Amino acid sequence: MSGDPRIEQIIDREMIRDCLFRYCRGIDRSDEATLRSTYWPDAVDNHGPYRGSADGFIAWAVEAFPATERNIHQIHNILIELDGEQAFVESYFTALSSQLGKAGNMVRWHLAGRYLDRFEKRATEWRVADRLVVFDWAERLPPPNGSEADRFGPRQPIGSRFPDDPLYTLRSLEKGTHS
Repeated sequence: MSGDPRIEQIIDREMIRDCLFRYCRGIDRSDEATLRSTYWPDAVDNHGPYRGSADGFIAWAVEAFPATERNIHQIHNILIELDGEQAFVESYFTALSSQLGKAGNMVRWHLAGRYLDRFEKRATEWRVADRLVVFDWAERLPPPNGSEADRFGPRQPIGSRFPDDPLYTLRSLEKGTHS
């Protein structure tokens, strides 16, 4: 690379940010491969109702994907403290979730909090090695009125799961693989 440590730090920070944003895509689009690309295979995750290996968290999330109507995760303030081949990262998040509850009804949540992550750089890649999700806000929202078609109306297309989301169509067109 450039040899300038400041340039290397900028690159490292951008790689960490990219990983955080990939996490949001993976969880929101129900894209297991993208979600998996954000954690090291030996990572751990304390995600509120789930505590254990990141592999177990991913399996837990994948199992929940079919019951999830809609997820939106947004990353806000990101503070990255680089320390050699590891980084301590605090990322504020907001999440909106709509999924089937245990009684078969649609349950919606507005959540906000922070991902407290220890990232590790292995070879040239940064991924989460240890995650603690701290919840600073949790509000159950009232059920929506009408169907999604009624609510979205002419606001089309609407987001969807992997591989049906418009993002994946766009990517395949760019790669020339769309039929």
